[in-house]
Amino acid sequence: MTLKELYDARVTDGTLTRDPAQEAALAPLEAVRTKLTEKPPRRGFFGRTKPPEDPMGAYLWGGVGRGKSMLMDLFHEAAPVPSRRVHFHAFMQEVHEAMHEARARGVRDALGPFAEGVVARVRVLCFDEMQITDITDAMIVGRLFEKLFAGGVRVVTTSNRVPDDLYLNGLNRSLFLPFIEMVKTRMIVHHLESPRDHRQDRLAGEPSYFVGGGPLDEVWQKLSGGRSEGLTLRVKGRDLRLDDFASGVARASFRDLCGKPLGAADYLALARAVRVLILTDVPVLDRTHGNEARRFVTLIDALYEARVRLIVSAEAEPEDLSSGEVFEFARTASRLREMQGADWGR
Repeated sequence: MTLKELYDARVTDGTLTRDPAQEAALAPLEAVRTKLTEKPPRRGFFGRTKPPEDPMGAYLWGGVGRGKSMLMDLFHEAAPVPSRRVHFHAFMQEVHEAMHEARARGVRDALGPFAEGVVARVRVLCFDEMQITDITDAMIVGRLFEKLFAGGVRVVTTSNRVPDDLYLNGLNRSLFLPFIEMVKTRMIVHHLESPRDHRQDRLAGEPSYFVGGGPLDEVWQKLSGGRSEGLTLRVKGRDLRLDDFASGVARASFRDLCGKPLGAADYLALARAVRVLILTDVPVLDRTHGNEARRFVTLIDALYEARVRLIVSAEAEPEDLSSGEVFEFARTASRLREMQGADWGR
């Protein structure tokens, strides 16, 4: 079944709403899928493998809620070869850990064993939410893609940024520019330019702040499609694990995010990785919640600056969440109110 046939079937059964911009994005994805049906490169003279032909993948970019992750999921479902779907940030954390272990063993090219392992296991990687904000990622990703492409692994990735804006204003960005050129020449770059924000459509007219509970399980089902791949964020040598995560949507409790010794770096990493956060069970914050309250203030600041859509269940309205003993909480309450706006997160 082609991607167009699969898409049409989902429209017919009511799972999807037809969108011409999404339909236009099916063609480049189908071009990559067609390549996957070809036989693997054969060994040539001297035992060398003939390099696979382009396109080596597709880079699908556009605004949030346009359906990029959904289309990539269709591609992943229809891939006729072993494939893996993973959040880009989580994958890069795997790379760093594998390189650290390789260096400890004295391996000269620490990236080599990891890339070889990927090539041995899959023929296509599907990355969700590619973004480069860390210099270590920026210095590695070019060599990584070269090794994957040389091994015949094709890549389909989504991003909110056009390739030329990746790692924009980053340290030593000139060293990163060859990777951007590789993306533009070896992958099909397609702009999913739709006026519709399907994620906002699903939330349109729906409240985003609930006092004393609320239908957050239903909201999660609606936004995640009932599936969860989980997400592990590696921050300063430790893991921040989100069990409920799918297509840029995460669900966590107040205790998960504010009841543990997390800091600004953790919340900034979270804000970069998710587009919607469902936060449950926020209590009224009094003197017994001093550390938790400070973390909550920092969390909201990070989500606010990144314009993450926030859906909350709490014991009280924003202005009543603090007993008056929490520093700077007036600003937090104001931001919680602003983040309930219908156009927040666009």
